[in-house]
Amino acid sequence: MFYTIKETREALKKGEISSVQLVKEARETFEKDKSSAIPLNAFIEIFEDSITKAETADKEIEEAKSAGNLDKLFEEKPLLGIPFASKDNINSKGHKITCGSKILEGYVSPYNATVINRLEAAGAIVLGRCNQDEFAMGSSTEYSSYGATRNPINREYVSGGSSGGSAAAVSANQALFSIGTETGGSVRLPASYCGIYGLKPTYGTLSRWGVVAYGSSLDQVGIMGHTPADIAEPLSVMAGIDMYDDTSADLPDVDKIKNLSALTDEEFKALKIAIPAQFLKTDGADPEIVRVFDETKAWFEKKGAKIDVVDLPVLDASIASYYVIALSEAASNLSRFDGIRYGRRVDNSKGYDELYVDTRSEGFGPEVKRRIIIGNYVLSEQFSGDTYKKGMTVRARIQKEVAKVFESYDLIICPTCPTTAFKLGQKVDSPLEMYLSDLYTTFVNLARIPSISVPAGIAADSKMPVGMQFAGPMFSESKILRVAQNWEEDHPNCGIPVK
Repeated sequence: MFYTIKETREALKKGEISSVQLVKEARETFEKDKSSAIPLNAFIEIFEDSITKAETADKEIEEAKSAGNLDKLFEEKPLLGIPFASKDNINSKGHKITCGSKILEGYVSPYNATVINRLEAAGAIVLGRCNQDEFAMGSSTEYSSYGATRNPINREYVSGGSSGGSAAAVSANQALFSIGTETGGSVRLPASYCGIYGLKPTYGTLSRWGVVAYGSSLDQVGIMGHTPADIAEPLSVMAGIDMYDDTSADLPDVDKIKNLSALTDEEFKALKIAIPAQFLKTDGADPEIVRVFDETKAWFEKKGAKIDVVDLPVLDASIASYYVIALSEAASNLSRFDGIRYGRRVDNSKGYDELYVDTRSEGFGPEVKRRIIIGNYVLSEQFSGDTYKKGMTVRARIQKEVAKVFESYDLIICPTCPTTAFKLGQKVDSPLEMYLSDLYTTFVNLARIPSISVPAGIAADSKMPVGMQFAGPMFSESKILRVAQNWEEDHPNCGIPVK
């Protein structure tokens, strides 16, 4: 498989490769890996109809070539014949979707998510569904009923979560790009751990219709790829208002995103960068993360950008605010999985109450149960007027204070995670440690701004990738992708993804 979308598209146009070959290669890699001694476990399933869709794409290319309309065809369908990977909580018509949970075993989706529809309209082919933490609740993809996804760089380590399968598939070159979801960092964190690029767009940029909800006011579809351009192209075809999602919005500068270019020297020198003082605290952060962050700051300064430290005390409350809101919304959203309407049913013929309790007790894993219990506790009568309201008040303050920073600055930069990927099993029984993996990411979701994690270096001790994130004001995807392109041009293959 080729390394980037651009390389693959040129090869398809020249007839050097076919879409069928790309899909077959992915399938063969999946089958070989599944039977290996230490399987990566990035994909749960490769879809059978991906070959049929690839055959259709190859036929379109041949017909356009014969008619002399090849360039026009690829203008209309810029991702024609290109396979991608999708997370197991994004609906794809006629295929199973389980959210990594036993409670949805056997459920088949009756429709496509909007993002799937738009990618397929651009000619892309969904290869299959990728592993994830159950209902997107986790930071390591160890909380999956299908087993953990391993890190392609070193299979003794986690891939990150909850979109760990989607990140691992790209890093291992099993897919050219992938889509995942994140509520508090679940795209950027695994991208960082696996040494690739991962974008969390502005809330509303990508429709959530057809995506199984975790925390509705925070959830967002994200994109992972080997390069910023491999994120920009799928973003440009997926973005836009969707009549089925009232939170969706138009994205300005779509043409700039589609035709991604780095900032000019003059544009880069005009950049004003903010670093929150709260993210300069080294307690809890790995020394190697601090070192790479210092190198990242030095790169910006060398290229002429101006960097200031800003004080945002409210960020100290971002983790607490995030988990109060996310877990409350999760408890509400997951109440629909009751063993009556769809999915798994444990029926002991004792009545509806017992059916509900038995189905959820058997169908949900321990982390999902933990979060439902906490969420319901927060929403209980004696707390809902206090704790949840306080969490929402803090969120509004974070959104306001972050927006105020962007009145004077173009970007906020900080590490993606306080540590590199950790070993499998190291934190699985320590929920608090796992939650703190989101230390630098949750403020982005609370503020509803876009942010991209870029592969920024390798930790000297673990030899695992380190990610840094560039965040901008709402709907600034074009600018942060262009800055990421500058980074890519100066640091090619910085995260040593597997080729």
